[in-house]
This record gives sequence, structure tokens and C-alpha cells, in this order.
Amino acid sequence: MKCRKCPAQAVLKLPRHNTAFCSTHLTDFVRGQVERAIKSQKMFHPNDRILVAVSGGKDSLALWEILLKLGYQADALYVDQGIGTYSQTSREKVERFTELVAKPCGATLTIHHVEEEEGANIPDLANLIHRPTCSACGTVKRYQFNRATIQGGYDVMATGHNLDDEAARLLGNVLHWQEEYLQKQSPMLPASMEGFAKKVKPLYRLTEREIAAYAIVNRIDYIVEECPMSKGAKMLVYKDVLNRLEAESPGTKHTFYFQFLKKQAKAQPTQGSMTQTDHATLKPCTSCSQPTSTGICSYCKMVARAKTATS
Repeated sequence: MKCRKCPAQAVLKLPRHNTAFCSTHLTDFVRGQVERAIKSQKMFHPNDRILVAVSGGKDSLALWEILLKLGYQADALYVDQGIGTYSQTSREKVERFTELVAKPCGATLTIHHVEEEEGANIPDLANLIHRPTCSACGTVKRYQFNRATIQGGYDVMATGHNLDDEAARLLGNVLHWQEEYLQKQSPMLPASMEGFAKKVKPLYRLTEREIAAYAIVNRIDYIVEECPMSKGAKMLVYKDVLNRLEAESPGTKHTFYFQFLKKQAKAQPTQGSMTQTDHATLKPCTSCSQPTSTGICSYCKMVARAKTATS
């Protein structure tokens, strides 16, 4: 199989685009898709400071590398969840990437240790408050990433969510008809009020397979294993369903998600309605001052319950 752009051997076939690329042109394609995502969604500007949420996986490390290669000012935050050897390995991957790739570009890495600040690792925290592990983990990570972005003076927070992630999330929201989540499912969410960081997903135009191939050809060392706590997660079921559909009809994920974005844009031609809604429903947490729809945010409630359980 030859590359569509040159006589070289292709390293990846892309059925949804009816094409194939060698390592050089795959790299160009992936970085081009990220640039297109940034510009089309007006995610950030060349002089903006970006904080990337990294996990040690292919998506977040590839995103960090791409942003640095494109010349953006991008630092990163890693949240150490304290999940045994999994967290240890993922942290090592992030630290090694920082030394080899990020530091030479002038970028920095901050590590947040959940056990030190929250008083327990993620599995123990979930047991203390009697909530699913993924739920406790999500609450901690959303809080810490938002706080770090605001306190660090960054203009925007970037996550490594790809097309597979967004299509699976959309499928789950549609199946349960979660209108509130559907309204805010977007590659870009504005900083709608003070204390609420702007959030972007520059990889939304790329599939998980395309990003994995990019990481391999660009020698990005990442943790391959899924988080052991994610076993049985509904999101993995939704991804499997979409993968089966994609195998039968290439481009299904793209069509499903991008048609949703097109209809969403027609329903909300500007960001104003979302901002007004947030201002009407969000207010500072009485404990930490971060935005919440109730008096005390879910993170502060969770930490308080955990402390009560251990006292």
C-alpha cells in the first residue's frame, strides 16, 4: 500500500478518508487536523498560554507534543491518582516525555498528588464516599485542572479527547437523552464566568487509531494499558458499538458527531446563550470559590464526606 502523497510505503490506511499515508505525511495530516480544529473553533491564539491535561496516554502526550511542535506555549498538569503500578507507570511516561520533548521547548510539568491533597488515593476516596471510582476520579480531575488553569494564569485548558471519545459520549447522552449535557458537548467551552476556565479539545477531528499511529511514528512513549478502574465502564461499551459500525461503514463516527455539531451550531449560532445560562445558574462555592450550581461544589462535598468517614 503506497502513500497517497508520495511513492513511500504507507504506515496507516484511513478508510473514512479513502486514503493512506507514510509516516511523514501522516504527521503532516495529524498536525494539520489539529491546526484546523484550533482555527475553526477559535480555541486559542498563538500568544495564549495553554495548560494541557496529561495522563501518560497516547492522546494527551500526542496533543502536548503537537502543540509544542506548532509553536504554542503549552505547559502540562498530571494528576497522580495513586492507582498502584498503573499510576506509577503513567507518571514515569509523563516525566520522561517532559525531559525529552517538553523541557527543550521551554515547557513545564506540574504534578498533583491526590493522596497528599485530598487525603486518600482515588480508589480509597471512592470507597470512603461510596461512589464509583470513575466518578470520584472525574470530580477530582475536573476540579484540579480548572483550578490549576485559573491560578496559573493560563488562557485555556486543553484535553486529549478524540473523535472516538466525543462520538461515544454523544451516543451515551443521546441514549439517555441528557439534554443538559448535549447542550454543552462541544470541542470548545468558553470561560463563561470568573473562575471557570475555557476548555478545548483540539484532537476532536482525529480518531484514536490515527493518534496512536502518530504517537508510534513520532516515538512518543505512552502507557498502553487502560486504567484498571475503568473496567465495565459504559463509555467502553459505546466505543465498541461505534467501532463495529465504523468497520461496516467507514466514516460513521465522523458523520454522527459532526452532524450533531452542525445542528448544534444552527440552534446556538453564538456562544451567548450558554454564557447567560451559566451566569444564571453558577455561583462561587462557599468553601473554595470555584463555580458551582449549588452552595458548595461537588469536589468540596466529596472531600468533606471523606474526612468525616475517616474521623
